[in-house]
This record gives sequence, C-alpha cells and structure tokens, in this order.
Amino acid sequence: MLTFEKVTAENAQRLRPYYDRCVYRLCEYSVGVKLMWAEHLHPSFCEAAGCLIVRNNIEGEWCFDFPVPGPEGDVDKALELIERDCTEKGIRPVLSVVPEQEAGRLALRYPYVKIYNERVWMDYLYQTEDLARFAGRRYSGQRNHINKFKKLYPQAQFVPLTQKDDVLIEGFWRDYEAEFEKDSAMAKKELSLAKGMFRLLGTGWFVAGGLLCDGRLLALSLGERCGNTLQVHIEKALYSCEGAYPAMVQTFAAHYGENVQWANREDDARDKGLRTSKLQYLPAELGSKLRFEVDNELEHLPRIPTLQTPRLTLDALNEEDWQAYNALCLDEERNRWWGYDWKKDWKGENLEEYFLDVTREDFRRHLAVNFAIRLDGRCIGEAVLYNFDWRGGAELGCRIAPEYAGHGYGTEAFAAAAEWALYKLYVARVVAKCFKENEASCKMLSSCMRKSGEDETYFYFEKLV
Repeated sequence: MLTFEKVTAENAQRLRPYYDRCVYRLCEYSVGVKLMWAEHLHPSFCEAAGCLIVRNNIEGEWCFDFPVPGPEGDVDKALELIERDCTEKGIRPVLSVVPEQEAGRLALRYPYVKIYNERVWMDYLYQTEDLARFAGRRYSGQRNHINKFKKLYPQAQFVPLTQKDDVLIEGFWRDYEAEFEKDSAMAKKELSLAKGMFRLLGTGWFVAGGLLCDGRLLALSLGERCGNTLQVHIEKALYSCEGAYPAMVQTFAAHYGENVQWANREDDARDKGLRTSKLQYLPAELGSKLRFEVDNELEHLPRIPTLQTPRLTLDALNEEDWQAYNALCLDEERNRWWGYDWKKDWKGENLEEYFLDVTREDFRRHLAVNFAIRLDGRCIGEAVLYNFDWRGGAELGCRIAPEYAGHGYGTEAFAAAAEWALYKLYVARVVAKCFKENEASCKMLSSCMRKSGEDETYFYFEKLV
C-alpha cells in the first residue's frame, strides 16, 4: 500500500525536481496549482517506481494525477502501484488531468474504462514567442492596446518581483481591490488565493514580475517553469489602466519565456469573460485534461449467476445461509489458510449479519463475487472472485466447511468458478495462491491451474483464456 504525504509549502520542494522536467504542459503538473488550490484538491504525494504520484481528494472522491517520471522513472510500474493501492482500499482507480499524449497508453491498458474530456477544464496553451512579440496582423488588437498603454504611462517598465517587494505588491492589491468588479464567491476566493501565492516568492519555485510606474504597480503576474512550459498562475492588472493587461502578458512572456516554448495560461473555469479574453490571445492549442474512470468486469454483472457442476450448485448467498456461512467465516483453525483476518475490518456490528452484509456490499461496489457452494441445497463453502487488477485479471479463492472436506468438492467448485470467470465474465486471467504448507490447497490448485511462481510464503498459480 502506498503511503501519501500532504502537499504543503514546507515539503513542496520534493515535487519540484519532477515538475522541472515534466513534459505534460498542463497546469496541474506544477507546485503552484497544488498549493494555490489545496483546499479544493487536498493533494498528497508519494515517490515510488522513480515517479511522483499525486493523489487528490475532490469532494470526497480520490483521483490521481498521471505519474510524473524522474530520470529513471517507470510509469507502468507506478500505474500498477496505483491500481494495487486502489484494490487494497476498495476503491476504483480514477486518473484525472491525464495529458493527451498519455491517453493511448491508458486506453490500451484498461479493458473497462470511461473517458471524459470536458471543454471547460482545457488549458490555453500559447507559443511563448507569440505572446512575447504579438507579431502579425492577427495580434494587431493587442498591439494597439499596448501602444495606448505606453502613451498613457510612458514611465511604466517591467520589473522582476521578489519577496523584498512586499510593500509594492501589497500596494497593488489595495489598488486592485478598490476597483474589483466581480462579486461572486469564486472570484473573491481566487483573489484571496492569488494574494497568498505571492507570499511564497522566497521559495525560489516561482517567477514574478510587474509593470511599475511612478512608484506603484499597475499589473503583476506570477508563474512557474515546468519543463518546456511557463505555467502562468496569476495575471492581474488594474481595470482603470487601459492596455495594462496585454502589456503585462507580453512583458512577462518576453522576460521569463526565454528558451521556453510554451506558455500555459490555465483554464477558464467556466467564466465567460475569461474564456473570451483567453481566446483573443489566440492559443496555439487547447490542452485536454482527460479523466479515466477505471472499472472491472463486474460492472456488467447485474446479479450473481447460478453455476451447476455434477454434484454442486454455486449461486448467491442468501439469508438462509447465515448460520452455515458464519460458521465457515468464524472457523479460525480452518481459516488460518484463508489469509484474511476479518477482525481487522469488523467494527463491532451485529456479527450475525456482518459477513453476509460484507459480501453484498463488495458485489455492489464491484469488488468481489461470493458464490455459495451448495450440496443438496445446503451451503458447504464459498468460492470468491476478488482482487480484480483492473487490467483483466482477478484472484479466486475457495474454502469448504471441515465436515465436507476430503471429497473433492473444493476442486469441483473452484474449477467451475474459474471456467465461468474466464468464459462468461470474460476476465483474461484467473490467479490464485496458497501457503506453501497447505498441501491440500496446493494439490487442488495444481489440478486446475498452472504454477506461475513462488516466494517465501506462497505458491502462485494462474489460468489464462
């Protein structure tokens, strides 16, 4: 299981080496967005497989950024770790803000996945040179505004800003708020967050600049270099200073965009005016942020089917099974080979109903299928298909009540469940494991599957389509 650490201003320097060389171009792959929107994203991170893995919690839902590799990073391994972590936590993998160039990798990786690409979240990507020069007829409007600004404010000049300029910056915010026109809660929140970001200039992660005229700032901007992209997190100009905004855009790109191909001015967050403004600067591309909601084969299984073997019936557990099923689940001596301690998850609920309730909830959440194994209508054991790996594989386990052991019922039920999983549920592979000391299970699995490996504790088996 992965161990995550909350992203804070104190530990964000550990993210920077990954974002420094990141080629994804999207604004979420930056320290600035993680910190500025921390209350919305609730980002946390870990380093694994040579990659940065970021997990967000947005309105109670876990979702992951696409892994950002370091120099020796293994993205496929990082994805596998995310999948395994989700399986262990009983949640489905959701990968959000996936860059377009990685979409094919994920589409081929997952047999069952929903893909979303909402226009509202697309980033506005510009050639840095275009913003720095505003050359050609298509930018005549911006040049006209800038020329007017220069006539009105001939003394104005671009200046880099550092933490030592806090008096100047605070003065700008006072002037800006005095003429701030937007009264929505979102706009006010964004303004508050923007002000907070300038307090982090001393970290060295961000670059900032402003248009200074007669001792006060008329506009300012803050960004972050990530790979070949200048992420422009904040752009503000006084409404009363005509032409200050395009002048700020141009001078910021010219000063900090040297040797950087792309400038990302982020998304428009559903704001009509912001969309119009960003389109007027003629983006070279709209950066897609794809969302992959991964599911497994159980998504298409409305109910647990009935399987028939020469001696047995496999079907859904029901209320009449609770006594026999509880006895099976509570048989500690028998279940020492099961490899799962139910006491870790039990929270003191009614034990009579607990085990049946767990099986139903797991099926509802597409986590497992629990078959009752019946002999002459009586529940004598269970076969469980679980640990779906999101890539076409699932694990199968089987246990038989001790009074029915030694008659081959486990082998018969296991083979039937495996056959159903492969040819009716359409998983690509069924895997199983047993403790090395469990000779009976090893013999049963060897008769149904091929051995695929071992470690200090288990023998591993698999069956493929």
